[in-house]
Amino acid sequence: MSTMQTLHLHANDADLARAAGLLQNGDLVAFPTETVYGLGADARNGKAVASVYAAKGRPNFNPLIVHVPDVASAQKYVMWNETAQLLADPFWPGALTMVLPLREGHGLSSLVTAGLDTLAIRVPN
Repeated sequence: MSTMQTLHLHANDADLARAAGLLQNGDLVAFPTETVYGLGADARNGKAVASVYAAKGRPNFNPLIVHVPDVASAQKYVMWNETAQLLADPFWPGALTMVLPLREGHGLSSLVTAGLDTLAIRVPN
């Protein structure tokens, strides 16, 4: 049986660096968004992504949403087009999630998309 340690971090430089280190280590981090609290992991790390599914009791055929800091980061993972830009301009950062085709060589774990060729992606506020 594994144990989980809960840390309460704040939005200061030291704690943000600690959260980044946890993610790089394959750990999970809970974070608030404008709609719900998210449970985050490094989307490139299959073991970390599997931990999200396990912690949430979520079936692995139900794709996850990837949160990124900005449009440039989103463009690394998905095929970006004029329609996506027209939606991103007024609604990102914000609650809008777009489902777009994956970019070749995206580097994400296939668990994130449940094996689909699209990705749910969002820039939260």
